[in-house]
Formats: sequence, C-alpha cells, structure tokens
Amino acid sequence: MDELSVRVGLLSPADLTDEQRAARDWIATIAPVETVTLDAVAAGTADLDAFDVLWWHSERPLDDETRELAADCADTLDDYLEAGGGLLLTLHALSAVDVLGIDSVAPDAVGSEEPPHASGLLAKSIHADHPLFEGFDTLGVHMQPPHSHRPFARYEHILPEEGQVLASTIHGEDFLVALKSAISWHRGAGAVYGIGAEVSFLSHHGHDFESMGANEHLLRNALALLGNEPRRPTFTDRPADSAGFEAMRERLGDDHHRPRFHLAGPAHWVNDPNGVVQYDGTYHLFYQYNPGGPFHGTIHWGHATSDDLLHWEDQPVALAPDPDGPDRDGCWSGCTVVADDGTPTILYTGGRDHHQLPCLATSDDSLLRRWDRHDENPIIEAAPADLDILGTDDWAAEFRDHAVWKVGDDWYQLIGSAIAHVGGVALLYRSADLRDWEFVGQLASGTEGHGTVWECPELLDFGDYDLLHVSNYEDVRYFVGHADLEAPDFEPESEGLLDYGEFYAPQSTVADDGRTLMWGWVKESRGVNEQWEAGWSGMLSLPREVSVTAGGELRQRPARELADLRGHHVASDSLELTPDRRRSLDLSGNAYEFEVEVSVEDESAFELSVFESPTRLERTSIWYDGDHVTVDREHSSRHHGVEKEPRLLPVEGDSVTLRVFVDCSIIEVFADEERCLTTRAYPVRSDADGVSVSAAGESATVHSFDAWELDATFDARRRGE
Repeated sequence: MDELSVRVGLLSPADLTDEQRAARDWIATIAPVETVTLDAVAAGTADLDAFDVLWWHSERPLDDETRELAADCADTLDDYLEAGGGLLLTLHALSAVDVLGIDSVAPDAVGSEEPPHASGLLAKSIHADHPLFEGFDTLGVHMQPPHSHRPFARYEHILPEEGQVLASTIHGEDFLVALKSAISWHRGAGAVYGIGAEVSFLSHHGHDFESMGANEHLLRNALALLGNEPRRPTFTDRPADSAGFEAMRERLGDDHHRPRFHLAGPAHWVNDPNGVVQYDGTYHLFYQYNPGGPFHGTIHWGHATSDDLLHWEDQPVALAPDPDGPDRDGCWSGCTVVADDGTPTILYTGGRDHHQLPCLATSDDSLLRRWDRHDENPIIEAAPADLDILGTDDWAAEFRDHAVWKVGDDWYQLIGSAIAHVGGVALLYRSADLRDWEFVGQLASGTEGHGTVWECPELLDFGDYDLLHVSNYEDVRYFVGHADLEAPDFEPESEGLLDYGEFYAPQSTVADDGRTLMWGWVKESRGVNEQWEAGWSGMLSLPREVSVTAGGELRQRPARELADLRGHHVASDSLELTPDRRRSLDLSGNAYEFEVEVSVEDESAFELSVFESPTRLERTSIWYDGDHVTVDREHSSRHHGVEKEPRLLPVEGDSVTLRVFVDCSIIEVFADEERCLTTRAYPVRSDADGVSVSAAGESATVHSFDAWELDATFDARRRGE
C-alpha cells in the first residue's frame, strides 16, 4: 500500500489493547506514528502540532472514567481542529463525540455483533465521489468477513445534530440504510471523520485478505484526507444557505427521473407536506425530510418558499429533533396557523421513546426560518384515556398529525388515531389559546374498508358542505357532508378516493384569494436499493384547487398558475384515430401538459403514450376505454426494481376531459375536474421522451387536443441548462 506523507498520533486512554496494537502496526507500514495518551492531551503536555492527524481507535465501549478523560481533552482538541488538524474516531471512539464537544448527539446504538455474512459500508450516492471512497467501484463495499466479532457505534434511530452521514451499512447484499456508520464534521479549519463500524483489524483472523484490503484501503483514505487540509472536500449535504442547496441539487442534476416542475427535496427523503401556509404573500411549503439519506427516519421539517406557486427556493431546515426534547426521535407531521396575536405557530407531532405527542413552536421571523419550541411541550400529554387507542410495535398509541383551524373564538384541532378492534378515527380537540386543549370527542371513525389507522386528517369548510379526508396507509379517502363540532359528529353524504395512485397525506391552505390549495406526497414506486442509488426519494404533487359544488360534488383542478409554464404547443381541433395508425407528436423533454377531450365507442379505446424510447420498448400508456382511465406501466421501464402494475381511475359517461401532467418520472391525471390519479414510471433510457397517440379496437374521436412542453421551475435543472 502507498506510503502516506502524514504524521499520525494514535490516541489512547491507557495501554494499547491488542486491537489498537494491530492498528498501530498497520499504520507504521505506511506513515510515521506515535502513541499519545489522553492524559497527556488533557494535561496539555502532548505536542499535537507534531501530528497532521489524530486517530482514536477503540473496540471497547467507553467507561465513565474514559468519557470523563475525553471531556478533559475537549478544549485542547478543539484548538487543534480549529487550527486545521484532522481527527479520526473509529468503532466505539465515535461514541465520544458528545463529550469531545464535536456534536451534542452521540450514537444511539453501541455494541458488537457477529452477522453470518460479510459486511461493510454503504456510501450515500450523493457522496459517491467523496475521496474517502476513492478506489471503490460500488457504493457497497464489504470490509469484514462473515461470522466475525465486530464492535460498532452507529446512529440508528437518530442523527448527529451537525454531522453529515457519508455512509450506512451493507450486510451481505442487504442495504441497511438506517444503520448510519460513517459521519463527517467540519470544525473550524479542521475536520472529523467518525467511522463507527466495519474497520476492525483482529476480526479478520488473517484469513480474509480481500475484506482486510478494503478495510485498510478505507482507513488509508481517511488518514490521507484528514492529514491534508487543502484537499479535504468541503461539500455538505446539510447546508444552511442557498449556495449549499444549489450544490446538492447540482449533484443530482444528471438524473433524468428528477422532476422539472414538481417540488422535490434538494436530495434524500421527502414525504408529507406540512405547515402549508401563505404568509405575508409568500407560500411556505414545509415537508417531512430526512437529511440522513433517501429513507424514512429521523424526520425533520424541510422548507421551501414561492411567490407564484411555480418557482421554489430551498430554505434551511425549519425543525430538527431536539436531543433533550419530546421530539428527539423525529418532528412528525403538523400544520401552521397564525395565532390571534399574529404569531406564526406550528403544531406538530414529536416522537420519543415509543411515544408521539403534540408539540408547538412559534416564530418571530417574517421569513419563517427560525422557530422556538414551547417550553411546556408536549401540549397534550397523552392520548384520551377513556378510549382504547391502538398501540403498535412503533408507538404506544397511534396518535399523530394535526389540522388546526379557528371557528369564532375557539381553535379546533384534529388528530389522527385508531381505536383497537374498530379502525381509524379523527379525534377533535378545542382550545382558546393553542396551548391548553380539551378533548371534545370523536369527530368521525372508520368502518371496514376505511383503514386501521387514520393519518393526516383534515376538515375543510366549503359553506354548504364540509370535506373530511384521511390517509389510511393505502389510500386517501374523502367524505363530503356536514360536521358538528359540538356533538361532535360528521354526517357524510358521499365518499370516495381523493386520488387513485401514489398520492398520500395531503394538506391544504386557503390562499389570500380564497382558493383552497392542496398538495400531497407522491410516493416512489421503486425499491429501497433503487432509492438509495438515486440519492433521493419522494416529491410533492402539483398544487390542486379543491372545492365542493352546491350539489355536494368534489372538484379538483390543477392550480391555474401552472398555465404560465406552457411553452412549445401542439394542438388539434378534431382528430379521428384508427387502430392502424399511430401518430407521433412533436414533443420532447418529458415535461408536458396535455388537455384532451375524447369519446370512444364500444370496444374502442384512446391511448396517449408517453416516456417512449426510440424503439418503443420502453413506454407508458394512458388508456381511456369509456369506463376507466388506465396508466399501463407494463413496459414503462427495463429496470426490474420498479413497480409495473397498472393504475386505474374509474370515470363515468362515454366521453372524458383529461388534464395530464408528465414530469420525468411522475404522471398526474385529472379527469373531468373531479377524479385524479398520480403515479410513477422510471424509463431506463434518458431519451425515452417520445409521445404518441393511437386508438385500439374501433376508432376514437378526439374532439380537442392540446399539448405543451412545460418550463422547468425549481432549481433541479440538469447541468448545462
């Protein structure tokens, strides 16, 4: 292995263990190394300037005495880092980041394991070009042999407060994305790398030379980087300014599945829209966000703003878990309201120790970037004791997600929950000040087919009718009827699905012009591995204008502002399609809007084909046969790790008016301004952007056809555009 021109100080609290001696012997083959005791560092007698990098490697859990000694070293090590030094913490030494003053949040999983398969690090794709992983050809690298004793210190259910995750864990071929094992911190001019697993020496027993080689190669890279200040990467995936977010988006800019006019996060994981509000004329969209990677866990509140519903700007994370608070394990879904005194106020679900409870935060920042938690969180201390609230493996009581509104002098709050052996329920609370809440009762509860748990309930007032919608793990069900907030009770007159595809957990706001605007989470239709390799997961739907007619019928329309994105136009007043002729359209780029009015006879169907490769081996077909609009995904992708089942939207009558939005990997269909279907498709080829129309069976009559290429809006453009 190549020699390093760095001077290494091997930190140790006492005499070296066998594992530490093995590490020292290995370093000595490639770089000058000296042992430095923590006692000497704490006493100020160690000449740390003699070293380019310090390495603390410990296969043993740190006892109280060692942690106290490490705390005594914190100031000296901080000075060393501020001056540009590098520090490597491996195995259980990573668990000292809190006492060393590097991060207030230490790993929550510390122990040892002996898995029956090879294991190693799984680099995040956004960090695939990080020099730490130089020389590795894949994201997942096996570094330890099967059936060996492996110490570890990892972040599993939580994240460091400031550090960025570089890699998780691979066991065999399984991506264990939640086991976050490699972290980096910037400290002044210095840097800290923590690699809490997969880098032990004696575990190889001298027999597995391939994994031992990978183990040594990664550690060599770490020492080389930490000991060479000018060459350390400065990119972070936890930025605090617009330039940092632009750099994140740039790294994913070549992905032809990334949307061009839908709002996706800068990277990583996105789910429910939260806290949607128009405040001082600016739209604020908060959303569930995991900066640890493209998987669900350690939820923060991401934040984006817009002045026109089209062009969005990333803002710093609005809410992050508080290590000492009731939201330590996650800041889950909630809403934003403006209190009686004009103070923007968030009510959200905090999760900690198997409990999830309502919390509150307020802001005195006109840009809604800074939020202060209420000193007495949680504001509701327990789920209703007189109800048999369902408990699960995840939560002692399924009790979360908040919709808050005001009627007269009273504030009302809906919380999603479930009653054991009954089903989902929307629980109603009342308050005079948003802080002290009384339980009013069950506004509505489900029956068979309505779902075991109701998430993200929302009640919308449309005058003669109220609209209640709930998300039940599978679908978003809506009920049009009348709410009685005193009884309480909800009497439905009609019900249905808000969307027939991958649309979930919607939230609404009443805009300044009186429109009710709604967004939903658009789920992925590909596996965990594919999401990890992409580096991002999930996006938000287009904004919808939602209303209820005087006759009690639900209406859903694309927000009118979307028309401003229209560019190149293809149109036809009337078109008779026959099965023997397919018509290709002069469109490209996979960012389209279609507006089509079509009728079909018995045994005939109209087809709009999108995401077409040049040979049409990849294609996604949108069919209308008089009874359904079907998104046929059988040939949507040559990749085997994506869902290809069809999505069906029932329609009525012998004609339909469709608004269809296509955006790189998403399709949103609006039928007759009433029913919607949102789904995903992932063509492998980047040139799978063709569009054509045809008929099947008998002829189909297209009464009007308009298609537009749509401009990109959010800063998720590809490089060079």
